[in-house]
Amino acid sequence: MKVLSSQEEILMLAILAQGDDAYGVTIRRQVSKVTGKDWSIGAIYDPLYRLEKREFVQSRLSDPTSERGGRSKRIFKITDEGRRALIEHKRVRDELWETFPEIGFEKS
Repeated sequence: MKVLSSQEEILMLAILAQGDDAYGVTIRRQVSKVTGKDWSIGAIYDPLYRLEKREFVQSRLSDPTSERGGRSKRIFKITDEGRRALIEHKRVRDELWETFPEIGFEKS
């Protein structure tokens, strides 16, 4: 099993939520909104590069855009291996939570 940290899980889910427009700013906006915390850009890119090294995400440079002064965006997407890791991570997490019915997480 390939273990994900909570931070990696959150970032990968944010990439999925952004679809084809998942780059640093949109990912940061999504995770900040959902978690209620202001994430630094380093807290976004450092784990994204680690996920890319593990082949759970891949990135590419977009065409240059005028709103960015002619610079490109680094667009991220989840790989098939990353999807499998997320599914396995969720399965393990759900199974562990189901062992604690006393806090309201009973198996359906």
